[in-house]
Amino acid sequence: MARPMWTGVLTFGLVTVPVALYTATSSHDVRFHQLQRGTSDRVRNKRVNERTNEEVEFSEIVKGYEVADGEYVVVEPEELEQISPGRSRTIDIAGFVDLADIDPIFFDRTYYLGPCGKEYQKVYALLVEALDHAGKAGLAMFAMRGKEYLTAVRSENGLLELHTMHFADEVRDARTEVGDLPEKTKLSAQEVKTAEQLIGMLAIEWKPEDWHDTYEDQVRKLVEDKLAGREIAASAGPAPEATNVVDLMDALRRSLEGTRKTEPTGKKTTTSSGRKAAAAAARTPKASGGKKTTTARASTPTPKDPAKRTSATGKRQLSQLTKAELYKRATDLDIQGRSTMTRDQLQHALEQTGRRHRAAS
Repeated sequence: MARPMWTGVLTFGLVTVPVALYTATSSHDVRFHQLQRGTSDRVRNKRVNERTNEEVEFSEIVKGYEVADGEYVVVEPEELEQISPGRSRTIDIAGFVDLADIDPIFFDRTYYLGPCGKEYQKVYALLVEALDHAGKAGLAMFAMRGKEYLTAVRSENGLLELHTMHFADEVRDARTEVGDLPEKTKLSAQEVKTAEQLIGMLAIEWKPEDWHDTYEDQVRKLVEDKLAGREIAASAGPAPEATNVVDLMDALRRSLEGTRKTEPTGKKTTTSSGRKAAAAAARTPKASGGKKTTTARASTPTPKDPAKRTSATGKRQLSQLTKAELYKRATDLDIQGRSTMTRDQLQHALEQTGRRHRAAS
């Protein structure tokens, strides 16, 4: 069992529940040290006075708020300590809001909230059940590690989760940050209908275990290859071309036709009510770590008729594979430039390799 990073009480109304806070996510990033080229000597950062170029002891460092060019208001560590929010002993829920009303952009980090002791399991379970049935989240201010947070407490999978949140003035306005956003774009009914059909045919079930960090895998393989003395070859690969406005309908139609050809029989369709429920569920946050490049590892449909089975690089079978599965096959065949290829480029490269192998045999 993990050790809690914080313990205190959760209150709402006259109900009080002793709780413990646990980290919900962890990073698996490959970590490197900085070395001087040509040596095994570590490179370390030092605090240096930019005017004298002399190293400064940590005890001699104060904070300065710049009010004009080169003019600062100096603030001592003790002065900041006096106004610091300190450490909250209580998560006091100020009110409950509909979870679906909170835009996911406001959610930051996720923590687990568990009961502190078996004697408090019943009141804890009551809050979990009530929040789940109501579809609401409790909002509370919470101080931890010298910083004050806006938090949301919600029910998920039979326990409570606490999400730290961004304040409203921390969320940037998309209209001022993002360029070239369309104001009023004229779209034909056929274009919208075709795009909706394509989205519907590409709909999949959300299975987080099917997604993994392919970049991390590639970094680890790079380290292993260099350690083993294997030759490293990399290729940028061709860049994907943007869809021309004139060819938009043609691209949509071809995508739709390609999806219909590869769609397994017996695929379940999503009803209107099911789509609405999925959309509401999509607005709820999940435990998340850093931003990563991810790829799916979905299972591959197996043809029932043995006569219809094809080779490992056959076009019929490749068209049914996910990008992750195509990438794995490209890795097994040592196809150069695979790390930068799109799904279609991986399929094309595998088909060409298969043809060369068949020609050679």
